[in-house]
Amino acid sequence: MSEQQANTGTGKRSFKRLIGYQWIVDNTGFFLFLALLAVLYIANGHMADKTIRDANQTVKEIKELQFEYKTLKSEIMSRSRESEINKAAAPLGLKAIAEPPVRIVLERPQQQ
Repeated sequence: MSEQQANTGTGKRSFKRLIGYQWIVDNTGFFLFLALLAVLYIANGHMADKTIRDANQTVKEIKELQFEYKTLKSEIMSRSRESEINKAAAPLGLKAIAEPPVRIVLERPQQQ
């Protein structure tokens, strides 16, 4: 046997001694740190997925609102034409004036 094996026992015993109960107890803090990093990594992935889903939902809502805006704008533009206003006012008994409005001018007395 070599001198190293004689001091530590067989090769399996040295590995067992290296990864033994005491080694695990001594490195418990490191294991907890690694577990915390794993949990944070997983949580970060979930938050990123949620953020992407929210952004996609917002984009869909914006497209729908843009479509609604354009539809309403074109509808208002068509309703605000003079012919459409006349049609809407006809049942109320209102008619468009055919002659231009009369302008009233006040004459001021001349100052002396």
